[in-house]
Amino acid sequence: MKTGNRCQLSILNFQLIIIIFTMLLTLGVFSQDTAISGIRHPESGIQDQVSTGAVTGIAEAPQDQGARIGRWVLVIHGGAGGPPQGSMPEEKEQQYREKLSEALSIGTAILERGGSSMEAVEAVVLFMEDCPLFNAGKGAVYNDEGVAELDASIMDGSTLMAGAVTGVTRIKNPIAAAHQVMLKTKHVLLMGEGAELFAKEQGLELVDPSYFQTPARTEQFDRMKKSQREQEMKDDRPKGTVGAVALDNMGNLAAATSTGGLMMKMKGRIGDTPIIGAGTYANNATCAVSCTGTGEYFMRNVIAYDVSALMEYRGWSLEEAANYLIHDKLKSQGGGGGLIAVDKEGNVAMPFNTNAMFRGYAKPKEGSVVEIY
Repeated sequence: MKTGNRCQLSILNFQLIIIIFTMLLTLGVFSQDTAISGIRHPESGIQDQVSTGAVTGIAEAPQDQGARIGRWVLVIHGGAGGPPQGSMPEEKEQQYREKLSEALSIGTAILERGGSSMEAVEAVVLFMEDCPLFNAGKGAVYNDEGVAELDASIMDGSTLMAGAVTGVTRIKNPIAAAHQVMLKTKHVLLMGEGAELFAKEQGLELVDPSYFQTPARTEQFDRMKKSQREQEMKDDRPKGTVGAVALDNMGNLAAATSTGGLMMKMKGRIGDTPIIGAGTYANNATCAVSCTGTGEYFMRNVIAYDVSALMEYRGWSLEEAANYLIHDKLKSQGGGGGLIAVDKEGNVAMPFNTNAMFRGYAKPKEGSVVEIY
């Protein structure tokens, strides 16, 4: 082949390469802006968390988020237990109903405007921690030394990230500290003084332990202390917790739980609330769960996670799994309590095996519902 022809072919080949490369750039194949975070596993619905030097806990929205607008769900509880129906003063019962409704309205406002499930459950639990009616934050029960030792946890179903604090006595809102543990540390659970030091570093409000005491709890503590021997013979001590689970418009699930534990518990006792999988669990592939009751039974049976496991591995519905665990498995062992849950499709479960469970839920087309018995 002549030299001139070879040169012409080389020029044509080079021009062809330039055209192909330009087309690939146009299609974004070599773009440096291609996202590498928030990769979603189709099988599980869970997003990988890519290490970028900072944990944000913010999950990217699914591609079909527009189809989910108006599909949010919020479920809350103010604890299982309490007197039989008809024995609570009407005025007291009305107070509980009003505060549960107010808590629902706080979470509903967040979800309606497109806020995340994490934002909603934290706001709801924080409100209930500040309400002296419930056994969490101000109004929490006392340990055997007359001090409120508090636990809280929160979990993001889109990433499986979680945070918790336990045995704290000075953090005004333990649920806020639990969220900061998730966001600002590589850990899941911080305890006691270490958790309080961390909370102070994050700018959270610390209070004197006396802040959590109320006249009603003090009277209850004094009464039970006088009859401590009889109370130790039976597991009917007041128990309660507050919690919230939510599904947001982006299809992400979250759960949060906070408690003062059991009245007259041993100093240093830890229940199920701060234990991820026992009292709190959220997974976009299945459901979000918050438990309430005698924590030892929930820990031994890993109840919150077991709801998810029965759904994932056995194919049970949320209602089947939740009812079995509360009414069959726990009850057969003598465990009292209940749980609230919402699955990825927006189905709700609120089973309990005690006299009452303060609870409620809200959906866009159904409004809000509050129940006690």
